[in-house]
Formats: sequence, C-alpha cells, structure tokens
Amino acid sequence: MKFKLPVFCGLFFLSVLNMAWAERGSFDLDRWEKVMQDIRTKASAENISKSVIDETLKSPVFIPGIVKSDRNQSEFKLTLEQYLNRTVNESRITNGKKKRSTYPTLLSNVENKYGIPRNVILAFWGMESNYGEVKSRYQLTNAFITLIYEGRREEFFSKQLIALMKIADKNKLAINNIYGSWAGAMGHFQFIPTTLAQYGMDGNNDGRVDIINSIGDAMYSAGNYLNKLGWTKEEPIVHRVILPADFNRDLMDGDTKKTFTEWAKMGVMNTDGTPVDAGDDVVGLVADVKNIDKIIESQTDTNQSLDTDVAPTPVIKAYLTYPNFYRIKKWNNSSWYAIAIAELADKLK
Repeated sequence: MKFKLPVFCGLFFLSVLNMAWAERGSFDLDRWEKVMQDIRTKASAENISKSVIDETLKSPVFIPGIVKSDRNQSEFKLTLEQYLNRTVNESRITNGKKKRSTYPTLLSNVENKYGIPRNVILAFWGMESNYGEVKSRYQLTNAFITLIYEGRREEFFSKQLIALMKIADKNKLAINNIYGSWAGAMGHFQFIPTTLAQYGMDGNNDGRVDIINSIGDAMYSAGNYLNKLGWTKEEPIVHRVILPADFNRDLMDGDTKKTFTEWAKMGVMNTDGTPVDAGDDVVGLVADVKNIDKIIESQTDTNQSLDTDVAPTPVIKAYLTYPNFYRIKKWNNSSWYAIAIAELADKLK
C-alpha cells in the first residue's frame, strides 16, 4: 500500500511545490513515500511496537524552516567576552540560585550518586534550557522525518528517530507529544535521543524515563552522563590567567598541554600578576585567539588615556584548562561553552 499524504500535508505540499531545493529541485513525493516506508521497515526490524510506528507515521509534516536551519547554520562570530556576557548574565545567575534553593534534596541526591557538584548540574541546566524556561518548538517526529527526507545527514537523523521511537515505546510516552529543537535536542538538558537512550535515568522512581516532564529524570540523566564522561568532583574546570601580549598564539587552542611548571616558565601568570603555581599537573591553555589583536589594541588605547607616568602593559586574558574542561567538550564541542559552564558554575557555588 502506498503512503497517503494527510490532508494537511497535501495542502502543505502544494505550498512548497515551487520551492527550489539546492540538491533535489521541487518537493519529491516519491522520495517522501520512500522515507515513510524505510522508517516503518527499520522500526519493525528493531521490534518497535506497531502502535508507536503507526503513531509516528500517522500524520507526518514536512517543515521547510527546519531544512533552512540545517543548511544555514550561522558561523560562530561572538567574541569570548560577548559570549560570556550573553550566557553568564545576572538573570541566569539569580535564577540558578533560586533553583538551588528550590531543589536542594534532588541536587544533593545527584551529587551523592554521581559525584557531580550541584553548581555544575545547575550550570548545565541554565545553559541548556535556562532552567526549563526555554520551550521546545518542534514535534520531534516531524523534525526528524523532515531532516531524513532532506538527506544531508539522513543516516544520523534516521538513528535519532529510531532511538526516539524506542524510548517512547519503552517508557510508554506519546511520541507525537515529544517536542524539541529543530535538530532533535529535548528536555531540560537538551539530550538527543541516542544520548538519552544511553544515559537516561529514572530519577523519580516512576518506572520510566521522561526528561521533558520530570526534573528528577532530567537531573539524574545529566549526572549519569557527566559521570560516565569521567567527571572528577574535586577538580577545577579552568583557572583564569593572563599572558604577555607577545605570547605564542599557536599554544592557545586548548590542544597543546603542558605542566603548570612549563606554563609558568613561559610567562603564564595568575590574574594578579604572580606566576602560576609550579606543579606536574598537565593542563591546556585557551584564549580568544581570533580577537587578540583587537583586545590588545583596546587595552593600549585605554592605557594611553590614563593620567599616569607608566601605563600598564597590555596582557591577554586566558584560561588554563583541566581534564573536566575536555569532558564538557564531549557534551558540547565548544571551548566557549565549556568556559561558560565553568564561569556559571563558579557563580552558583
């Protein structure tokens, strides 16, 4: 039997017939039907219940805006300072402290079970969904089916949809009521389905995992994920430092790692101008390399305007990065994100 496009989709289909797709031309109904058939075949092979399969494919909708988002992801252009001003702001800090007071027992339980400090859990929660205030926009079945049809990352999004179907089946969730981002992240900590399938935990002991409607499940899942990534409870994430203005910029990408003693010999200093402590712990170094010239020029202009005999020497603000920093990057592969988590967690102690 051929897949029949629902009435709503039929009208929607007419509205997109004239859209020019870079790879495929106009909307391809034959491909759309093939996508539906392939999903049914793969889901059946994974022993997903017929009821979940039927619900998933009941009234799928193609969403052009999701394709546009996938093809036109904006290049990251904020400086580190701009990014931190946007993410580690007073509102987020204040709300984080309120959440710390609202959920002391839950946060304590997560810390005791998984070894993740409560301020770190709060920092991830704040960064990912502003403590649950950011509401998800897209029905995930439609988002994944749209991206599978679009084809650029068909295999990846097929895996996400099958994982979502398994999660809905196992936890008795109404799959068409699960909403997330256009790319498939969902819940308080914005897990994609394959991550949730691997690390999801039942934090409220109701026999199922629901990271959207249960804060307990969401926190336990985040704690379990960070624990499995190897989080070290007593270890810092970053250490703020300053560098001479002529410091070798090739060493500031976080990939080069040296001991504290080696960094100190190269001129890495604490923010008060004293050398960093000597030691054999191996850490990386991260700074806003792309904007260093502008930052130094700004300091120079400011220093020249000071009414002093000797103006301060321009310096580069940077961070020494501990292993926990790189564990954060396995969650989100962005140095700016990892630094923001560190800064926000520090404010929420």
